Amino acid sequence: MTAVNQRAGLARRGRLTFRPPSAPVATSATTGASRLAGAVGAKPATVYVPPLSNGRPLRLVVILHGAGGSPESAVMILREGADRHGLLLMAPKSIAATWDVIAGGYGPDVRNLDRLLGDVAATYPVRAYTIGGFSDGASYALSLGRANGDVFDSVIAFSPGFVAAEIEVGSPRVFVSHGTDDRVLPIDRCSRRIVPSLKASGHEVTYHEFAGGHVVPATIRREAMEWLEDDASS
Repeated sequence: MTAVNQRAGLARRGRLTFRPPSAPVATSATTGASRLAGAVGAKPATVYVPPLSNGRPLRLVVILHGAGGSPESAVMILREGADRHGLLLMAPKSIAATWDVIAGGYGPDVRNLDRLLGDVAATYPVRAYTIGGFSDGASYALSLGRANGDVFDSVIAFSPGFVAAEIEVGSPRVFVSHGTDDRVLPIDRCSRRIVPSLKASGHEVTYHEFAGGHVVPATIRREAMEWLEDDASS
């Protein structure tokens, strides 16, 4: 089997070929938002570097938009927290209107994320990796996070609908939030089923329900950022 065919086979199962380098690159990245080209045919991702980073190693949070969303909208969910906690954000755009596993099967978005992660790790001083998202993006983050625990040590899922991991590698810790009045992805058939399943699989899960709909309240955003910061190993 050729290397190209092997990578394609892994992508169809939701597995990344990217592996974090042994040490962060030494760079002094310009703060603010910029664009990063991904795989051929993919739209650019948005990268956000927090102020006062001064080239120090940063935690990368890959943040995934909901169905029909944009990289910019995904970045805005965590931009305030990124500034406060010194997080590097990277938001890709799904190849279709939503992520590949929802649109028909793993493949193009996995390959695009593989390319983007390699480029980010070669350009910015990344010390640790988190994947997160909202709605469809949260479902995709949970799915890729469970299949790639050797890349991501943590997953943030704001109002997820499901987990579609074909394989499970590693055991990243997980933050899940969901509104009790969510009419888009009702909590009873989504997070109230997902969270017990994650715990049964051995994941450390922090779960917050809140009074509200299909949104990410500011208080939940802050809790998620504090949860990330609480990890002494991060």
